[in-house]
Amino acid sequence: MMAFDYLRATDAREALDAVQARDGARFIAGGTNLLDLMKLGVETPRRLVDIGALEMGGVEETGDGGLRIGALVPNSDLAAHPLVRARYPVLSRAILAGASGQLRNKATTAGNLLQRTRCYFFYDPAVPCNKRAPGAGCSAIGGFNRIMAVLGTSEHCIASHPSDMAVAMRVLDARVQTVLPSGEQRSLTLEELYRLPGDTPHLETRLQAGELITAVVLPPPTPGRQTYRKVRDRASYAFALVSIAAIVESDGGRIARAALAFGGVGAMPWRNRAAEELLIGERSSRALFERVADAVLAEATGYGENDFKIPLLRRTLTAVLAELTEAAA
Repeated sequence: MMAFDYLRATDAREALDAVQARDGARFIAGGTNLLDLMKLGVETPRRLVDIGALEMGGVEETGDGGLRIGALVPNSDLAAHPLVRARYPVLSRAILAGASGQLRNKATTAGNLLQRTRCYFFYDPAVPCNKRAPGAGCSAIGGFNRIMAVLGTSEHCIASHPSDMAVAMRVLDARVQTVLPSGEQRSLTLEELYRLPGDTPHLETRLQAGELITAVVLPPPTPGRQTYRKVRDRASYAFALVSIAAIVESDGGRIARAALAFGGVGAMPWRNRAAEELLIGERSSRALFERVADAVLAEATGYGENDFKIPLLRRTLTAVLAELTEAAA
């Protein structure tokens, strides 16, 4: 690990100024991903600005019945929060499906959203990786790519996004609140926050240099049954091969509303609203669910070892939809 400066900020203004004052500076909170990458030489920040003392750790209701989650709320606390468990069970289940208890105790809400891919080649500085070294090439294409993405990839990168929590946040239409070094505040959907790799896979979000996430806001909960299903190689502490966050509302035997988000298969937490629309007003059936799966997978591409993710996503999606609609019938 290379040498770096360390500063513990006491307020947001100090943190923003400290990052701006040094090229290569980074914010650090829980550090569950950043410190690992620093030890491997993948991340080499010249300065760490610790934001752990900032007052960004609360969970509170908003005026319209939604929820505002501070950026520094630990994953364990968020999953266990009574309002999250009662109103947004898909989020609680997704968080508990990720990592270990020790990591969830330390990892923060904003840090989870910004964690980087677990692609084997990204973690190995000895091999080419466009995400780590732009222009070097993608070793996963033509290499061992079992855990890689099949949706949203490009010829420059096929790495999958690792977060479970972000998948649930996407199905819930969460918005990320930030503050820029200028003091200007922004609000971004997760679709606006994340970038697909295209020809710049090293640029993973649309956050500007020195921009700080302060909170995540969930809209008021919508009617319907919620679930999170994760398929992985072992029962605990494993990243998703395929995961689905789903909310389905039925009325009079027909589907009134549906929201679906996917993990383990996309270059970012994946959502296909056109596929969701196919469900609206329809009675549940295997044929309907297959059409939805066709829409989700229309542009899916396998790269060898990860080809199995395409039929696995299909089977998992049809099972989740059957579970939610049959239970509500």
